[in-house]
Amino acid sequence: MKSLIALFAFAVLGTTSITMAQQSVDNLKAYPVAENGVTRHVVHLAEMDDEDDYRVELQIGKTVELDEINRYFFGGSMEEVTVEGWGFPKYVVKELGPMAGTRIGVDPNTPKVKRFVRLGGEPKLLRYNSKLPLVIYVPTGTEVRYRVWKADNETKEASKG
Repeated sequence: MKSLIALFAFAVLGTTSITMAQQSVDNLKAYPVAENGVTRHVVHLAEMDDEDDYRVELQIGKTVELDEINRYFFGGSMEEVTVEGWGFPKYVVKELGPMAGTRIGVDPNTPKVKRFVRLGGEPKLLRYNSKLPLVIYVPTGTEVRYRVWKADNETKEASKG
């Protein structure tokens, strides 16, 4: 009897997460294909309990051979645009601007290393929503990476000042 209940619970939960993942895939139909010179990147997020406790950080950039010491970034910005007729958000980087960085002197004979260099500015934290795909349009040759952040369960009270 226990194994029958466990099998039923697995079947119901399995169907739910497949349905949520399928909903994200189905919603991709709302997003237009990329134009020439632009690549569309898509992230389908796994369903989570309390999705309001999570955020997604998008990192837009390129892997470049550079020294290990200096800090580098690309100019440019990511803009949130609403998909017309659907109300869904999409994220657009029109151009990856020039690369800039610190100017710490490095021995010219030091070997270069491959490093991922991101757009400058503050990280963009987006709402976690497994029902919609994250769709990002970037210039061809640009990489899109992401990571998931989770809020601490403990809240703290601010002092009165």
